[in-house]
Amino acid sequence: MAAVLGLDTSNYTTSAAWFDGERGDNAGKLLDVPEGALGLRQSDALFQHVKRMPEIMARLKETGLPTELTALGASTRPREVEGSYMPCFLAGESQARGMAAALELPFYACSHQQGHIAAAAWSAGRMDLLDKPHLVWHLSGGTTELLHVTPDGVMVRAECIGGTTDISAGQLIDRTGKKLGLAFPAGKAVDALSLQAEKKEWFAVKVKDCAFSFSGVENKMNALAEQGWAPADICWYVLASVIHGVEKATKQALKKYPGLPVLCAGGVASNQLLREIMVKTCGAVFAEPRFSTDNAMGVAILTWRRLHRDECYD
Repeated sequence: MAAVLGLDTSNYTTSAAWFDGERGDNAGKLLDVPEGALGLRQSDALFQHVKRMPEIMARLKETGLPTELTALGASTRPREVEGSYMPCFLAGESQARGMAAALELPFYACSHQQGHIAAAAWSAGRMDLLDKPHLVWHLSGGTTELLHVTPDGVMVRAECIGGTTDISAGQLIDRTGKKLGLAFPAGKAVDALSLQAEKKEWFAVKVKDCAFSFSGVENKMNALAEQGWAPADICWYVLASVIHGVEKATKQALKKYPGLPVLCAGGVASNQLLREIMVKTCGAVFAEPRFSTDNAMGVAILTWRRLHRDECYD
């Protein structure tokens, strides 16, 4: 069985994935962040990726990596826009380029965001979305963007049409976690705590032209913590406020682009409450949680599509 291999070395996850046109698998691991910190310096992230990639490749081989590879791919930048750059992506790119040269195989590059879109579409059983216009929420540790996505050959082009004007949803959640003494990244812990909330209040986020700010939510979160609110109630407050903004912006976008499907990608998109509300009110589709967080699955899918470019249009 022939397949392609994709690598993704994002700000907080080292991952590798294979794809054979229908099936695939991903192996990944979060980088180590010091207790109490809200992230890593790029030099530290780059070092951890280089050190960890052999372990990730070994895990992928144990779970069924095909013996015959036909192409290599990697995410080389955060977004497909001019000036988008982060050193951590050099780890995956350099290793994939080196393997491709040694094996005399083609190498294909894509952006981290394009990979998120492709992974979410495949995981949701909606690969057809990669060949038609649709809306995508990229909700992650550093990004809260509402995208208008259109086909670009076998790739996708994403235009930001809304989202946060300041901190991302992921940053807000991680800052909430730090305030409450939770480990970084705090998404899963905040999600779990919110389900125990007794108070069901939220901040009415103002949304204009699909854009909003989360700084007011952060200020209120800090005030609630100082007032002695229970951690579970604070977690609910923050998540419900995020969802309020995302839902309202989506409805504004659907008035501008009526009838377009809505796909949700990124680590924050694995939140249970967000999924329930967005499916019910906006008809959104979601990736499986394991393919919502940073992963190389989308990189492998786009690598395969580019290798089999002509077959995609038969």
